[in-house]
Amino acid sequence: QVQLVESGGGLVQAGGSLRLSCSASGRTFTTYAMAWFRQAPGKEREFVAAINGGGATTRYTDFVKGRFTISRDTAKNTVYLQMNSLKPNDTAVYYCAAVIRTWVPIDPGDYDYWGQGTQVTVSS
Repeated sequence: QVQLVESGGGLVQAGGSLRLSCSASGRTFTTYAMAWFRQAPGKEREFVAAINGGGATTRYTDFVKGRFTISRDTAKNTVYLQMNSLKPNDTAVYYCAAVIRTWVPIDPGDYDYWGQGTQVTVSS
């Protein structure tokens, strides 16, 4: 069982930056692929970024490439999402997810564990 706790959300102006953190419990952190998803009101949950257990492989959805960076700190059992050049349509609840995989899924249905979410609001 893995417990995930997100933090770092908030209100920011367009063009600004935020860094989300996802702290994971458990002793086998490096066996988990980790991802960030987001869900805006009235929309389906969508993939944002993911990283494999070792941190060498990352995947991003097109609309965040060049603006967001996913990383992980194994010593702290934490995954980060650095978000730069934020836009109003980045406004959503951001969720951290985890699954034991050697590859990096992007479908939310492939993930077994989820955090409670953290709200990100970008004002214009």
